[in-house]
Amino acid sequence: MRINIMLYPNNTAHAYDRYIARTSQDLSLSIDQICAVIKSRGCDANYDNIAENVKAFFDEAAYQLCNGYTVNTGYFSIHPCVCGTFESAKEPHNPVTNPITFRFRAKAKLRRLAEQINVVIDGFANGRGHIHEFIDLDAESVNDIYVPGNQFIISGYNIKIAGDNPDTGVYFVPVDNPRAAAKVTDITENSISRIAGIAPYVGSSYNRLEIRTQYTGTSITKLVIPRTICSNFIVEESRTSWRQPCQEKQLYRPSAKEKVSGL
Repeated sequence: MRINIMLYPNNTAHAYDRYIARTSQDLSLSIDQICAVIKSRGCDANYDNIAENVKAFFDEAAYQLCNGYTVNTGYFSIHPCVCGTFESAKEPHNPVTNPITFRFRAKAKLRRLAEQINVVIDGFANGRGHIHEFIDLDAESVNDIYVPGNQFIISGYNIKIAGDNPDTGVYFVPVDNPRAAAKVTDITENSISRIAGIAPYVGSSYNRLEIRTQYTGTSITKLVIPRTICSNFIVEESRTSWRQPCQEKQLYRPSAKEKVSGL
């Protein structure tokens, strides 16, 4: 077993001589692809039956998750979670302030396998910029689900939005219709390693993040044409109801200490 990684500069305070590891490629396998691999390894079972049975299992597992049960596969478990806070026991559930998410936890069986993985460093990534992570602060979700109107943080390196070109900014881009990209209009923090703001409504379930900027790594020189930094992961827009952020909502604002440290 092997995982290939690339090394990216670490822009956190007091760690400029260290590098962050990220997988080299955005590899994703569907149920059909995994079942095809099982068949290619000499499994006598019918391919169609394997795929159908696995899909039936996950359909039922999803149904049980939606009924509040934790699903334990032996290798990992999935836990339903209601985020946010409630003022009292009589307060009705609000899908915007208390979104339902699902969390993944590795079990001992998978952790033991992880100990046998050979990690291969392919080298240093290029210095153009990279998106490491997306966090929906209100939903407490990482690189997964986001709720329009929620506060988010994007971390990475060389991701600062700069330049006077009107195309610069953060975009949520539908995977199946890139032309319907939604631009973030409320940015509360903008630095080389972190951008914070309010997630827009896109109307598409699956989206990639794009940062379009004229930033070159220095404040002296700007690119003539903005470059685009794309996330190598996909975030899912929550299908729960949403609202435009209101004036009384407490937005995330970096403290003076955070601005100095770059965290």
